[in-house]
Amino acid sequence: MTGQYNIVMIDDDPEICALVADFLGGQGFRVATAGDGDGLRRLLAEDPADLVILDLMLPGEDGLTLLRHLRATSRLPVIMLTAMGSETDRVVGLEMGADDYLAKPFGTRELLARIRAVLRRAAPPTEATVEPVAESLDFAGWRLDIAHRRLTAPDGVLAEMTSGEYDLLLAFLRHPRQVLSRDQLLDLARGRMAGPFDRTIDVQVGRLRRKLESDPKAPEIIKTVRGGGYVLATDVRKG
Repeated sequence: MTGQYNIVMIDDDPEICALVADFLGGQGFRVATAGDGDGLRRLLAEDPADLVILDLMLPGEDGLTLLRHLRATSRLPVIMLTAMGSETDRVVGLEMGADDYLAKPFGTRELLARIRAVLRRAAPPTEATVEPVAESLDFAGWRLDIAHRRLTAPDGVLAEMTSGEYDLLLAFLRHPRQVLSRDQLLDLARGRMAGPFDRTIDVQVGRLRRKLESDPKAPEIIKTVRGGGYVLATDVRKG
């Protein structure tokens, strides 16, 4: 992962922007920074980005407003920067489709790890990484095309997914009818363990249910197991 990736960072603190740009530039990334929504739109119009690092506390349009705009117009991966301990902002951001979050203050090495993980999840699989056994997985009338990272509904309509939703759904499909704790799901889908108040999985499960279930309040595909976690309560067939 080097210079072919263009990172856009939006934060109204010029010192943080300079620090991150200098560090990521030393890791081979191209980095452009701005301090507000107008700067974000200008940068994206000038040069398509591969990932956006978005602070939620911004002058004018806040980060959630900009995240809503990004999700309405693109599938561009987004890492949110949130205030330390601001669980509500993280949950709302994930509900709106952010791919990951990082609390301030943060270490540049952790940011780099998050960027690499999100870019890996968002990248289309190469010939070497495509599932050798199953190119697609069928469940409850749905089909997940692993080779192209596409989810097709029973009526044939494609369902949009963020990279985080795709990874979580794939984790469920690889462990059907198996109760998985939140920690296990975070580890399987995101490669990191949950913090003591991490609600990432609950948010992503809610998003998946709204896509998959006829009644998300009475789910039949992804069920909650009290005190245990979640289970994919349907059979999976390899295509």
